[in-house]
Amino acid sequence: MYELVAEAQKAIGISKGKSPLKPGAMKVLIVEDEPSLAMSIKAYLGNESFVCEIAPDFYTAQEKISLYDYTCIVLDISLPDGSGLSLLQQLKADNKSDGVLIISARNSLDDKVAGLHAGADDYLTKPFHLPELGARVSAIIRRKLYNGNNIVLFDELQLDLAEKTATVNNTIIDLTRKEYDLLLYFISNKNRVISKQAIATHLWGDDMDMADNFDFIYTHIKNLRKKLVQAGCPDYIKSVYGMGYKLTAGRQ
Repeated sequence: MYELVAEAQKAIGISKGKSPLKPGAMKVLIVEDEPSLAMSIKAYLGNESFVCEIAPDFYTAQEKISLYDYTCIVLDISLPDGSGLSLLQQLKADNKSDGVLIISARNSLDDKVAGLHAGADDYLTKPFHLPELGARVSAIIRRKLYNGNNIVLFDELQLDLAEKTATVNNTIIDLTRKEYDLLLYFISNKNRVISKQAIATHLWGDDMDMADNFDFIYTHIKNLRKKLVQAGCPDYIKSVYGMGYKLTAGRQ
C-alpha cells in the first residue's frame, strides 16, 4: 500500500497547523483491519485535532458503535470477520447519526452506489492520499454539525473552525489547543450537563487513562473560564455538583 500513504505521512510534519479545516476535538472511529494503514490514518487525523480510536475487526467495531457515538466513522467494508455494510445497516437501524466515510479497495460504480445507498456519507477508494481522507472527514463533520459553515456563534463568542480561533469583539482569545477543543465541545453541547468522564473520553479517546483522578480536567476548565472572563465574556461554564459542567449563554 502504500506509496501514497507514505507520501502523506511525510506531509504531516510539513502541513501541521495548516489544514483548511480543523473542527475541534471530534471523535473518529477507524474501522480498518490493516494495522499499518489504520495507524497511518490515526496519526494523520490525530495531527489534525481529531481524537481517534481503532477497531481492527467487525466484532470490535460493532461493540464500539453500540456503546459510543462518533462524529465520523472511517469504515473499511471488507473486514476479516464480517462486512462493513452490516455495521452501516446497524447504525441506521439504531437511528444513530454518526457520519460514515467508506474506504475500500472496491472501485466499481456498483460498490460505490451500494455503499452510498446503504447510508454512507462518502466513499473513498484505496489507495488514497491521507490529506484527501482528512478533507473528506472534515467535510462530513462540517455538514452534519455546522450546516456546512466554518463559523460557530455563541453569545458574543465566535469560533472559526478553519483557523481554530475564538474571538470576542474581533479580539482573539489566546487558547491552547485543548482549551479550544474543550470550548467547541461545550458549545456543541450547550445547555447540557457534561460529566468529567465524558469530557476526558471526548478529548483523549482510547489514549486516555480513565483513572479516578480528573484533576487535569479541572485545570483545563479553570484556565478556559479565566481566559473567557478576562476577554470580556460572562462566566459561561458552571459546575454542576456531583455531575459535571454545563455551558449556558451569559445573558438569558
